[in-house]
Amino acid sequence: MAVLTVIAGAVKAATLLLGVGKLTILPILIVSLAYFNYDLMDPENHPRVTRNLRKEYDFIVVGGGSAGSVVVNRLTENPNWNVLLLEAGGHETEITDVPILSLFLHKSKLDWKYRTQPQDSACQAMVDRRCCWTRGKVLGGSSVLNTMLYIRGNRRDFDQWESFGNPGWGYEDVLYYFKKSEDQRNPYLARNKRYHNTGYLTVQDAPYNTPLGVAFLQAGEEMGYNIVDVNGEQQTGFSLYQYTMRRATRCSSAKAFIRPIRLRPNFHLALWSHVTKVLIDPRTRKAYGVSFIRDGKHQIVYARKEVILSAGAINSPQLLMLSGIGPRAHLEEMGINVIQDAPGVGMNVQDHIAVGGLAFLIDYPISIVMNRLVNVNSALRYAINENGPLTSSIGLEAVAFISTKYANQTDDWPDIEFMLTSSSTNSDGGTQIKHAHGLTNEFYNEVFGKINNKDVFGVFPMMLRPKSRGVIKLRSKNPLDYPLMYHNYLTHPDDVNVLREGVKAALAFGETATMKQFGARFHGKPLPNCKHLPLFTDEYWNCAIRQYTMTIYHMSCSAKMGPASDPMAVVDPELRVYGIDGLRVIDASIMPTITNGNINAPVIMIGEKGSDLIKQQWKERTFRKRSTFSNVTANAG
Repeated sequence: MAVLTVIAGAVKAATLLLGVGKLTILPILIVSLAYFNYDLMDPENHPRVTRNLRKEYDFIVVGGGSAGSVVVNRLTENPNWNVLLLEAGGHETEITDVPILSLFLHKSKLDWKYRTQPQDSACQAMVDRRCCWTRGKVLGGSSVLNTMLYIRGNRRDFDQWESFGNPGWGYEDVLYYFKKSEDQRNPYLARNKRYHNTGYLTVQDAPYNTPLGVAFLQAGEEMGYNIVDVNGEQQTGFSLYQYTMRRATRCSSAKAFIRPIRLRPNFHLALWSHVTKVLIDPRTRKAYGVSFIRDGKHQIVYARKEVILSAGAINSPQLLMLSGIGPRAHLEEMGINVIQDAPGVGMNVQDHIAVGGLAFLIDYPISIVMNRLVNVNSALRYAINENGPLTSSIGLEAVAFISTKYANQTDDWPDIEFMLTSSSTNSDGGTQIKHAHGLTNEFYNEVFGKINNKDVFGVFPMMLRPKSRGVIKLRSKNPLDYPLMYHNYLTHPDDVNVLREGVKAALAFGETATMKQFGARFHGKPLPNCKHLPLFTDEYWNCAIRQYTMTIYHMSCSAKMGPASDPMAVVDPELRVYGIDGLRVIDASIMPTITNGNINAPVIMIGEKGSDLIKQQWKERTFRKRSTFSNVTANAG
């Protein structure tokens, strides 16, 4: 009976999440998963939602994403502290566990469905010229929707943060926190204790690779690069990806950090709870609670010690501004009382972008073609044996970090990341990939229509250190109105140059003898808005990169950390909001500059370090109080 109940619930969840008819294999997959793994999918395995909240907690954490999940785990290690986590979304589902289906989660009920304002500088092939900024509205946040790539960044990123006036954030400092989280399951990496460890967050190699995966590494060697551990001593080079996976399924931050503490009595969880404002006493300038909407009702909960914003690079600055912390002129324009003039809130927004659609046709049926590999056999293989093509992260198999002519060739600080895939935009016949990326039907049909479901591999060159800076502003003072997001991609000429050179390097990769053995040939269909330019010239590529501009969903730096001398810094090196007592930001917002690679691992690191900063501060306060009490007692005696 329990099995049937779970199966019924799983199928219903899939239908609600994805709609009917998006992928005909889904019902079979869900039934298989529920039957063979029903004990893992028992709702009791999820963290329990607290129906009756207390009026007051020691700490209130806003947002249960990659950072917030870590924070509540670490703070509840102290049994004397009680912690409330407020999350705007709900639980993960069975669908979110299946690696190959990650793009089907985009624009689902688990996605905030943010879109930037129309701009001419990029995303011209997207509907309304608006980029899709997918963000997870679910316990686990964007770690539930991402492609599970575990990339820590470059040691120079963190040394640079420290050089900006942020002591304690250098590479050797943060390496401890990367290792504290990581549960490295690859034995060849795990034995290197200098860089790897065993913790909560499971990291492993993919259970399934196509023949292209190893070929990508061989092509890299042919180009003169080493095969490296990109999370180890050297970043420049080629490697198979490391994934936040546990056996065959996604290891989200919720699965890694929240499920293990679900029975701690000092941990309370409220889902479907949309925080609308941080409550701040304008006289004492202390944050003392939050207001939020739950079950359609406005509620208030108070914090004895701190309110911690871990709502992400869009929602955290939005909440700060709604609470009276932000650029004075903008808040006054919105009719919001200014408590702290903080000009850096919502500014300095950074993201990684890549050029989409660089597809290379091949002669062998070995790539990830959805209608060939997603079938009943694959579903059963996945559910029973925990392997097969459904464990593929939408074809992402290998990664390369390379330097263009604009980077220092002798320095291990590359400026382009290749995401190497055994798939591309056409691999699902123009269905979900096109929809997730927001491409217009006209653009897709003209460029990819004739190669629907053909065997290909893809190279997505991603620019690592953009100089363009975006902006997030309030649309109104209504907390339910989405903010205005201006990406400003490619508005700095240096970004155009680096990304163009990345495209040229991608073409050179496709020309290696290794890839030519597969019959590799670039799908060079001229892009609609660039036909007037000579093909494959610098001028053509300068045009092309503004068409299919693909965000890698690494929005960050919108409430940056910095010293008090930096007028644009929002938080200090201990992540405390300047000018406000009892309020911190612990998420991707606080990055001064974006890291060299996919940012989920650095955000989890920020959660780890931020938690320790909180513990240290309150430990010192307790010690001071005890010392004062002892002195008073001694003097009285």
